[in-house]
Amino acid sequence: MPREAIPSLNERAFVLEALEEDIRLDGRALDAFRAINISFGDEYGVADVTLGKTRILARTSATVTAPYPDRKFDGIFTIHCEVSPMASPAFEPGRSTELSSHISRILELALRRSSALSTESLCLVAGKSVWSLSTTVHILSHDGSLLSIASLAVLCSLLHFRLPDTSIVGGELTVYSVREREPIPLALLHWPLCVTFAVFEEGEKLVVDATIREEQCCEGEITVVANRSGEVCAISKKGGVPTDALVLLGCIDTALGKVRELDTILKGALEREEQRRDVGGLMKELRAENER
Repeated sequence: MPREAIPSLNERAFVLEALEEDIRLDGRALDAFRAINISFGDEYGVADVTLGKTRILARTSATVTAPYPDRKFDGIFTIHCEVSPMASPAFEPGRSTELSSHISRILELALRRSSALSTESLCLVAGKSVWSLSTTVHILSHDGSLLSIASLAVLCSLLHFRLPDTSIVGGELTVYSVREREPIPLALLHWPLCVTFAVFEEGEKLVVDATIREEQCCEGEITVVANRSGEVCAISKKGGVPTDALVLLGCIDTALGKVRELDTILKGALEREEQRRDVGGLMKELRAENER
């Protein structure tokens, strides 16, 4: 099975000695993110997010299906993570890896189990028809900090996505196209985002947004999921050395500040996308037609 190229002993020693002096190879501060760029596709629900050299594409789609028997009033929401050799030589086509499973599990914990998305709003006909929402995360380039950028990409995709409008007459469900009625945004109750810390020096030093080289040299990882209101939705620790409670509290404080930074960047990207789409074109015409 192919593996990621590991750093040599000299490379590892160089990275660790630099971090002892609070120096990172790319010149960033220990708690600084790399440059973030967010772009959206012409189709609703497509978000392309880059964090330094790491790049992820998230795509959301919806179909009408029957609900689960024990949840007749709730829609369905799933997250899948797909990897390919294009992102890293360690990935094989068509095969799930431990990394992709870990990312899917944490994203599900962050978004679905924290009730960020109201699944009740996806119900069309109780016990008969609901929306089945699926978000697929495509890892296009891997240079570390996959969880942070994946959570941002999924959230961008969900906020950008629009559900087709529907009506029920005489028990019959009708789904309208974009040309017939303006689609409807999803009901997101809050915006949870992940911030991952790489642990060094037995938990005494924490690095935000680690590159793949820093991840290969670290002693463990801590991921904090929180929203802009300061609510911690989840904490995940992926192996490594034991972490002191005070160190964990420091992670949470730093993560809350970083989540607000990401939230501001996300809001700005959505505002620019809204201006790009609504320039007196199709959306304005559709609203006028609906009013008539």
